Amino acid sequence: MASVAWAERLDARRRQLTELVNDTDLSALPRWKAVPLGVVRGLFALVREVSDGQLTLRAMSLVYTTLLSMVPLVALSFSVLKAFGAHNAVEPFLLGVLEPLGEQGVEIAHNVLEFVDNMRVGVLGFVGLLILLYTVIALVQKIELAFNTIWRVENSRSLAQRFSNYLSVILIGPVLVVSALGITATVMSSAAMQAIAGVQPLGILITEISRLVPYFLIIAAFAFIYVFVPNTRVKVIPALIGAVVAGLLWQSVGWVFANMVAGSTRYAAIYSSFAIMIMLLIWIYLAWLILLIGANVAFFVQHPEYMNVRGIRLRLSGAARERVGLHLMQQVAQHFHDGHPAPTLDEVAGALAVPGNALGDAARRLEEAGLLLQAGEDGQLLVPARDLDAIRVDAILESLREDTDDHAIRRLRGSAAVETTLKEVDAARRERLDGRTLRDLLDLDADPAAVAGPA
Repeated sequence: MASVAWAERLDARRRQLTELVNDTDLSALPRWKAVPLGVVRGLFALVREVSDGQLTLRAMSLVYTTLLSMVPLVALSFSVLKAFGAHNAVEPFLLGVLEPLGEQGVEIAHNVLEFVDNMRVGVLGFVGLLILLYTVIALVQKIELAFNTIWRVENSRSLAQRFSNYLSVILIGPVLVVSALGITATVMSSAAMQAIAGVQPLGILITEISRLVPYFLIIAAFAFIYVFVPNTRVKVIPALIGAVVAGLLWQSVGWVFANMVAGSTRYAAIYSSFAIMIMLLIWIYLAWLILLIGANVAFFVQHPEYMNVRGIRLRLSGAARERVGLHLMQQVAQHFHDGHPAPTLDEVAGALAVPGNALGDAARRLEEAGLLLQAGEDGQLLVPARDLDAIRVDAILESLREDTDDHAIRRLRGSAAVETTLKEVDAARRERLDGRTLRDLLDLDADPAAVAGPA
């Protein structure tokens, strides 16, 4: 009996903790309470994302693509750096990435560089060169798809954008990395720096900072990836926070992997000569998983409203879809009526304090019904498709209730009384709205309390 009561109390405490973390309005709390509670909510969200399996699946698919594109990517980087006379920096960089593998990492790096040295572009021909470029671009494309899923972006870059953006990163990225390494080495070995290092305690401070340079470079590289790769606007501060978390995980997991996994003799005893390949696969998987976790951190920092949302699409009820869709049209119409710049979907979502993907389906339905129009060069701005007096509220609600699979039940053979009741409900709603238009909602919005929904 006592054990049952203890279990009930434990369950009650768990529910209270869950409600505190997930349902508390952080904006209503003082900053010293909101920040730690937001961090805890973010940790809960990260654990949920990893346990759901989507991140691990994405990391696994990237392992396969990485194995296919590793040699072509190093070959392209080697060719670009060779033009600048800095191709000798490829080997130290590759050794740094594979450092957690220990001696096996050195062997893998030498094998990859040997493959690159033996590659002859002239022998490949035009088709072979295209395949070489495709394998490299396919890797960046898969990374973009994984990041777009994390950032709830449903549209990928166009084919022309992929080639221009991907190739620019592939060709310029190695030069930037080597340049950063070269500048750092030059500054640290300069006469002025050596003179400063001779003065204590500045010398100790400079020595410690020099040890942190690899960490700073990793964080900078991760931040660049988080800003550039997703097909959406990523702010610098969230990207840096995600990069710091990923950089710390990279070094920590790398140290654990090197000391507990790669240094173990059990794998060699079990897998024999295949052990080096098993170690490589495991480390590449962990590296991609760390990169994706950092991207999740950056996403949650920029969009904290998504911490309680699962998946790229929300499954809203019919009533909730009508509610958010009507608020969406009202916000767009208000901007249009007041002469303000047309808002984007994310801006409307921010004003309504809801996740952006809660509005995506409603916006699509309204656009298909000819009530909403996407404008601007990139089609991100939202404007009313008609005059505000010509958009009836019942037409908005009808468009939000439409489903593309409704034809599947057009031959539904049910009770005539049920069908009659449903028609009466629709007629009563149309009669109640009595030709109310979108402009009427703007008039009502003059008093915010008049249209405020339930908390």
